[in-house]
Amino acid sequence: MVRRGGHMLIRDTLNANLAALSLDAQKRATKDAAKKAARAEAAAAKEAERKAEAMVLIKRVERNKRKYVTVVSGLEEHGLTLKDVAKALGKKFATGSSVTKTASGGEEITVQGDVSDDLYDWLLEVYGERIPEDNVDCIEDKPKKKSAGA
Repeated sequence: MVRRGGHMLIRDTLNANLAALSLDAQKRATKDAAKKAARAEAAAAKEAERKAEAMVLIKRVERNKRKYVTVVSGLEEHGLTLKDVAKALGKKFATGSSVTKTASGGEEITVQGDVSDDLYDWLLEVYGERIPEDNVDCIEDKPKKKSAGA
C-alpha cells in the first residue's frame, strides 16, 4: 500500500486484496456481482410494470341534491404523498380537501365541489412526469334514485 498525503489509496488496497484472492474466489465474486445486478434490474422492471398498471381514479360523487365532492384514489401507487397533494389541491381550487380512509382500508383524497375536469388537467400538468395520461380516468358516480312511491 502506498501512502500519499496521509491517506491510503483505496484502489491500491483493493488491488492488493484481489491479488491475494484465489482464481476461484475471483470467479465467485464476479458471479455474485452479476447476480446482484440482474436482481436489481428485475426489481426495477417489476416496479415500472406496477406503476404502469396503477390507475388514478377521479370520481364525482353526488352528496346532496346539487352538491358534489370529487374523490381521487390511486395516487400513492405513483409515489405521491396524499397529504401534500391534498394540501396543494385545496390551495389550487380554493376549497376544502382532505385525505380520508376507504372501506377497503386504503386512502383517498376528497375535494369539496365538482372539480373533476379541472383536477384531471391539473394532475397531468403538475405530476405528468410521474403519472402517465393513460393511467388517469374520470368516473361519474350517481347514487341510486329513490322510488317515487316512498
